[in-house]
Amino acid sequence: MDLNLRHAIIQNVTGNSQDELRDTIVDAIQNGEEKMLPGLGVLFEVIWQNASEQDRNEMLGFLETGLKR
Repeated sequence: MDLNLRHAIIQNVTGNSQDELRDTIVDAIQNGEEKMLPGLGVLFEVIWQNASEQDRNEMLGFLETGLKR
């Protein structure tokens, strides 16, 4: 069976409200399960692809700051 994980994750959350997306993200982070990491990566990919250069630079700043802790 040819399973495209990226496509499956996107299909699973397509049409979700902002509250539902937030719940998905918070739940994945709070559970801390390794199996949730690919899903978070796909969601970040969607954010990155739809962000302006200014937004990307801001995200990189947040990331850099968070990794210094």
